[in-house]
Amino acid sequence: MPQNQKHGVDQTDIGGSTPKSQRTKIVKSSDDNEKKSSGKKLKDLEICVPIVYGNIAFWLGKKASEYQSHKWTVYVRSSTNEDLGVVIKRAVFQLHSSFNNPTRVVESPPFELSESGWGEFEIVITLYFHSDITEKPLHLYHHLKLYPEEESGPMSMKKPVVVESYDEIVFSEPSEGFLARVQNHPTVIMPRLPSGFALPPVPMEDIESGKRGDTKNNPLNQWFTNFSEADELLKLAAARQQVQAHIARLRRQLSLIDGQQQLKSASDM
Repeated sequence: MPQNQKHGVDQTDIGGSTPKSQRTKIVKSSDDNEKKSSGKKLKDLEICVPIVYGNIAFWLGKKASEYQSHKWTVYVRSSTNEDLGVVIKRAVFQLHSSFNNPTRVVESPPFELSESGWGEFEIVITLYFHSDITEKPLHLYHHLKLYPEEESGPMSMKKPVVVESYDEIVFSEPSEGFLARVQNHPTVIMPRLPSGFALPPVPMEDIESGKRGDTKNNPLNQWFTNFSEADELLKLAAARQQVQAHIARLRRQLSLIDGQQQLKSASDM
């Protein structure tokens, strides 16, 4: 199985730098409006759905088969591990052609699949949304990572390789039906509604079903990257301190150079 180069997304493994955030905006086409009508569109409003996609790979040890050296799982999850089924209808994972049935369809959350092998390759993940959202699918590109970077140390059966990318799917001008269906759902960032605008209550069965596909109790949860805003703010603050310290060092060096030049000029007079 060929080992292709990275393509399409910013990536990291455990111990590496934080993946860069992305923001994918999906605008409803005129075809969507003609095919399905779930109430009028709400102009100037956006619904944001933060997602994480990537893979976790475990080395099976020296006794493992040469061609089955790793067990890995590729997935799309909510950044807060809530149920994405309220937005995503199904996910299609396109694996390398050497796999049996390389086109894998996952019809319900959690949207993940597990396999074993030895080679790294690009996986195309296609997300299909519920009909009251859009008919247009979203394509994500992820490079399956099995082997740690050199600076992360040797392969270990206890410490997996984790590669994740953060993205925010933004749905512009959502329909009233979509907005009403996902209101108060923890996986969705709701817009501020216009004054006096009211949405109908969410049926209890929808609330209960929204808890079935979350990844909070997923066995791999302990390895997931924390993409919370608080965590990001702490990292930004630390980076700012490093930059300020570097600027202070440069200023001291410039002051020393300037002082040396003034002394030299005085001695030459």
